[in-house]
Amino acid sequence: MTKRAESKYKIDRRMGQNIWGRPKSPVNRREYGPGQHGQRRKGKLSDFGTQLKAKQKLKGYYGNISEKQFRKYYAEAIRMKGDSGENLVGLLERRLDAVVYRAKFAPTPFAARQVVNHGHITVNGKKVNIASYQVKAGDVIAVKEKSREIPLMIEAGQSGERDVPEFYEVDQAKMSAKFVRIPHPSEVPYPVVMEPNLVIEFYSR
Repeated sequence: MTKRAESKYKIDRRMGQNIWGRPKSPVNRREYGPGQHGQRRKGKLSDFGTQLKAKQKLKGYYGNISEKQFRKYYAEAIRMKGDSGENLVGLLERRLDAVVYRAKFAPTPFAARQVVNHGHITVNGKKVNIASYQVKAGDVIAVKEKSREIPLMIEAGQSGERDVPEFYEVDQAKMSAKFVRIPHPSEVPYPVVMEPNLVIEFYSR
């Protein structure tokens, strides 16, 4: 297990929110930040602090992707036509690891990234092991036949912890999913409120 995966719940505690909606989150027991001074950090945030928190929360939700990569998504979002915040969420939701997580082939975004990196996933019948691969509307994402007996994947599919969003058509028996369309931010089932427009403001300073 990587250091990044081991420290995933630190993100929850730093944000003071259960950003993945998981029952194991330490925020379910105590909502204050980590460390001996965690309970004192309750001061009012500045505009910069609010924007920074929104950025950290959104970046953390998608498996805590690197700052360099997240900034690239911002740059791409503002180049595209339409609302930049919506474009940013659309780019993040098109990541292959995000699709694997949404289709319930993995229990967490961190596990989804590992599943992709280890070569268990195909896109339109071809193996893809790049977590940041951008899926297009109409693409069919599936678990390789040899990988369908992996307990982690079976348990994720049977879990009642979350539902598959409406912008997917999933066949759990065959462990395949069609990415129907790029979702609007309001359709994305975030357990907490995400503010992509604040993220755009943060990088636009």
